[in-house]
Formats: sequence, structure tokens, C-alpha cells
Amino acid sequence: MFSIEHEFDSTVITLVDEAGAPLLEDVVINAFAECITVEQLDPRTDRMQKITLSMAQVRDLAAALNLPEGVYSLAPKG
Repeated sequence: MFSIEHEFDSTVITLVDEAGAPLLEDVVINAFAECITVEQLDPRTDRMQKITLSMAQVRDLAAALNLPEGVYSLAPKG
């Protein structure tokens, strides 16, 4: 299950784990104009872990999800 909310400066997507036990914590993705952040609570430390991806990294990740093993370089958009 997931939800999508539009905030003032970002779109927030929350992914909820509904698989079998043990369930993982929700993943929250914030899409800003200049970057994407991915956050998840670490239950071992009770702290939110966050990574930030540039838009180029997001583009590469999206392409990588449908490619076989290997090393690739996408042409810059221009």
C-alpha cells in the first residue's frame, strides 16, 4: 500500500510494508524540484535514516531498474 500527498514544496510518497511478518518500517519519499529524499525509521536506534538523491541519480536509478547487470552511462538531457 502507498499514499501520495502534495505539500507546498514537495510531493510525499509513503510506502507501507504489508508483506508477511516481520514488517519493515514505512518508507517516506519526498520529491522536491532539485532532489529526492528517502527516509525510514531505524528501529534499532529509533532514529530516522535519510538519503538524498540528485535528480540525475533518480534518473539513473529509474533506468537501472529495467536493465541487465552491467555498467552504464546515460546521455545528459539537454
